[in-house]
Amino acid sequence: MKLITPLLFATSLFMADTALAQTDVNRDIDVAKVYVQVVKEGYGTPAIYLKLANEYYFHYNYSEAKLWYEKVFETEKPTDKTILFRYKQSLKALKLKPEDNPYLAVSTTN
Repeated sequence: MKLITPLLFATSLFMADTALAQTDVNRDIDVAKVYVQVVKEGYGTPAIYLKLANEYYFHYNYSEAKLWYEKVFETEKPTDKTILFRYKQSLKALKLKPEDNPYLAVSTTN
């Protein structure tokens, strides 16, 4: 019995190590690449554009975020204050003036 217990323990440790070494599909997928491919295939929607914009915004890629936020604004009227805030922050990060932006001028006049 004393010999079996360490053997079972060693086997369980080995199994735990191999389980951790497997790829986590949800963690390893680049969401932006998937959504860009969806848009390229012609299935772009404002919701997908917004997901792309937010994905790039939160990964500090402000030039791409700006592009996708503008795509959202071209398809929908910008009303959500959070989206407008993130868009303004992207412009500021790119050293562009939010005051001169046509998408923000439309949202503040209403």
